[in-house]
Amino acid sequence: MLNFKPLSLEDKELFDKYLKPYSFETCEYSFTNLFIWRKACDIQYAIYKDVIIIKKMDFDGSYHFMQPIGYKKENLKEIVNVLLELRASYDLSYLFKDAEQPFIDDLLDVFGDTFVIEEDRDNFDYIYESEKLISLSGKILHKKKNHYNYFVKNYDYKISEMTSDLIQPCIKAAREWCHKHICKGYLLYELRSIEELLKNSDKLDFIGMVIHVNDKLSAFTIGEKVSENMGIIHIEKADSDIRGLYNFVNKTFIENYFSQIPLINREQDLGIEGLRQAKLSYSPVELVKKFNVS
Repeated sequence: MLNFKPLSLEDKELFDKYLKPYSFETCEYSFTNLFIWRKACDIQYAIYKDVIIIKKMDFDGSYHFMQPIGYKKENLKEIVNVLLELRASYDLSYLFKDAEQPFIDDLLDVFGDTFVIEEDRDNFDYIYESEKLISLSGKILHKKKNHYNYFVKNYDYKISEMTSDLIQPCIKAAREWCHKHICKGYLLYELRSIEELLKNSDKLDFIGMVIHVNDKLSAFTIGEKVSENMGIIHIEKADSDIRGLYNFVNKTFIENYFSQIPLINREQDLGIEGLRQAKLSYSPVELVKKFNVS
């Protein structure tokens, strides 16, 4: 039996050893992402033969394993067989979720058609070209640019890097926005993840930007450079009553902090229709697939 223990901030050094340089295609394996969702998703891990095994809970209460971190193709069969023996103990709906294409390819090579593999569309990551998010050029993004221009012309605003004195004001604003939209379910989970992220800002690898509109804190966003090629936007929150503010935050953050990174990962839509339409409307260059394995 593997000895699983809850993920904690003290595990960052260990995970960095396995995760850097970051070679994954999705947001799931960033330590920051794992850490801030660790309570909502009951994230636990164990080490088996120098491989990290992560056990994770979905929002519906069911558990699964993420793909093993640090495995080699020659030891994949042994690792998967160990996890197969554990599946009944944890009553897993799926053996693996959050699995990326290279892992699926290795699984097929080693096990053939033993497993049922399905695409998890609700969890595909949206990838954008940073240059397009900055320029907002072209017919598809024309409305975004109009909203951005409206905000710039009609509001008095101030841009600040997220510093320690802005942490508590951002937490307060996040709580207000959450309760404004009935703070339960996913929104409550997200609020808790924001609080975890901000309260540990001095120990995690991220950059934050805050926008004040008419001297009131009205938006903030948090991103992380995980490689020379990709940045991840972990959090983006704004007062939805201010026209063009989301468009302004999106463009300005990339422009100020991630302009030298070619690809921006804005994570998944979770099957939320409004969120899906918003992400698609920014014309992603790619939707990176994740797979469920049973």
